[in-house]
Amino acid sequence: MKAVMAGEIQSGDVIVIRYEGPKGGPGMREMLGVTGALTGQGHSEDVVLITDGRFSGASRGFCIGHVVPEALDGGPIAALRNGDMITVDIEARQLNVALSDDEIKQRLSEWTAPAPKYTTGALAKYAKCVSTASLGAVTD
Repeated sequence: MKAVMAGEIQSGDVIVIRYEGPKGGPGMREMLGVTGALTGQGHSEDVVLITDGRFSGASRGFCIGHVVPEALDGGPIAALRNGDMITVDIEARQLNVALSDDEIKQRLSEWTAPAPKYTTGALAKYAKCVSTASLGAVTD
């Protein structure tokens, strides 16, 4: 959000927001603030937002959410860095990053999960036992 509000986002950029999934958020926080700011700046059609968080029906623009496995679980989204070339082909339904499988594996081998945002209480318990977004982010 800081980069969006500072006017640092340009046409053709891909924004990646991670650690917002069921475990990382915890609870899949809404990305409406970011999509609203991008829309207000005229970027609803020319900037992609990818996240392991979620979007509501009010979100607008080029949004890819609920990415699984989420970053906190060491999903490939955790390996991404500023400057990585990401392409989205809507017709082919493909999302690609210009990194080899070996490069992604190497980055993930050097990666460590951030400390939990909550270590006690209901949100800490939720983050420890919640399922992935693809399974409904439930605690059964």
